[in-house]
Amino acid sequence: MAGMTVAPRRWAARLATAAGLLVTVVALLIAPATPASAHAVLSSSSPAASSVVPSGPSEVVLTFSESVRKVPDKVRVIAPDGSRADRGEPSFAGAVVTIPVDPAAGRGTYLVSFRVISADSHPVSGAFTYSVGAPSTPPVDSGNDSRANPVVGTAVKVARFLGYAGLVLLVGPILVLAALWPQRLSRRGPARLAWAGLGLTALATLADLWLQVPYTAGGGLFDVTGAGFGSVFGSTFGAAHLVRLGLLAAAAFLLRPLLERPAGRTDAIILAVLGGAALLTWPLAGHPAASPAPAVSVVVDAVHLGSMAVWLGGLLMLAVFLLRQADERELSAILPIWSRWAALAVSALLLAGTVQALIEVATLDALFSTTYGRLLLAKIGLFAIVIAVAAYSRQLVRRRVAAQRPAPVRRAVLVELAVTAVVLAVSATLVQTPPARTAAAESSGVEAGLFTTTLNSSLFSMQVELSPAERGNNSVHLYAYSKDNLPLPVVEWRATAALPSAGIEPIDVPLLPLTDNHAYGDISLPAAGEWQLKITARTTDIDQATVTATVPIR
Repeated sequence: MAGMTVAPRRWAARLATAAGLLVTVVALLIAPATPASAHAVLSSSSPAASSVVPSGPSEVVLTFSESVRKVPDKVRVIAPDGSRADRGEPSFAGAVVTIPVDPAAGRGTYLVSFRVISADSHPVSGAFTYSVGAPSTPPVDSGNDSRANPVVGTAVKVARFLGYAGLVLLVGPILVLAALWPQRLSRRGPARLAWAGLGLTALATLADLWLQVPYTAGGGLFDVTGAGFGSVFGSTFGAAHLVRLGLLAAAAFLLRPLLERPAGRTDAIILAVLGGAALLTWPLAGHPAASPAPAVSVVVDAVHLGSMAVWLGGLLMLAVFLLRQADERELSAILPIWSRWAALAVSALLLAGTVQALIEVATLDALFSTTYGRLLLAKIGLFAIVIAVAAYSRQLVRRRVAAQRPAPVRRAVLVELAVTAVVLAVSATLVQTPPARTAAAESSGVEAGLFTTTLNSSLFSMQVELSPAERGNNSVHLYAYSKDNLPLPVVEWRATAALPSAGIEPIDVPLLPLTDNHAYGDISLPAAGEWQLKITARTTDIDQATVTATVPIR
């Protein structure tokens, strides 16, 4: 009789899940196509960049493509004599930033330098000039604009990966102990794994909060201030992480009895509600919260993350405990149930991932021409390998040979876990990468000059051409050659331009690959000086090199 009631419930759960995902897809299709670019870009300014106005304005207004937040003391207006022309704190109203300016600061060229935080918690920096009366030599920002340490960027990705890993270690033991664990086996091993997962998730959450301060404001791992923490805690990012910590603390009280013995229905329901709420904190602190359809993106990303945790957590429990300790009779009962769970989790993972890709990539061209798109393709390729291995395991279960010969299944599970660990690393990088739907920069104007040089590294020689090498819009052409002076295919291009002498932080140069060894980009350089152009080219999955050129801009 019990078996007859379980089956309808299982089918009802499947139907409810399928219906929920169907509603998600329909909501995506009917959602208005509002423009957004998860990393904010400066849409316009008043005064306009490079413009000449007859009299000094009382304020400078910056309009971004989406809502932005303040980074303390990182929005400045520098007068022609090098003094601060801004007066008081800038005001932030959604996507509009208003900077009070002294209208009597004098004639000449002013430098506007900014660093703000996008709606998806990532920092965006830039600069431009305008002139009052007539242009003059652009001023230098002598303020303390510490650069973001590359170690911080790497540490952020590591913390995200550890958070995902902790979630897997936590969810797997809870589900298996609650529904599949044989009564005769000790629960001590899975309990230790669950506590490790809880601790790792909490530690990664605290690390995220700490690292967000230098990541957004610039500086090294320990360049943190009270104002910086206040800004982080007052943001959606900070609120989501604090809520996650609270939910983890609440879950810890219910976790102990469940790990020691089978849990009651009430405790299991409460724990499931806490888990579902905790899953929502990941997308609320990242790209999904700033997508064109945020409600859809947040739900879909939570489904994607939860499905991943169920699938990988279950695989881990199989590989570490059940396939080693359970006998043939127990495996005959456990493996068919787990196989159906895994199939449902993978189906939800695929559907949620497809919806995410439609939102974040937007166009087919962006899938191949952006770093985000190429990372997504790599993730899809790895996932295809995992699906093939999982299909092999499912066939063993269906033929009822897995229980008698668990060794092949265990090897397949280990392969799945190894590949999906790489998938998690790619996912941790994806959440720190600008989505492919970010708007492309406008083409530059008429050429008036040309800077060209050849830079050498251990992997390649790079020919760099920048024109017109003047303030304002410039076009950049990059050509990669092998040591034999043959065209060298490049898998991924990255470039930044900075003017340290004027306090202008590195600005990303959007690059579009035109051929295997040729990339093109446009960038607006707001001031004259010795600009530092840093170019990184990745030639294989593991080989890359960075070269730097000093470009004199008139």
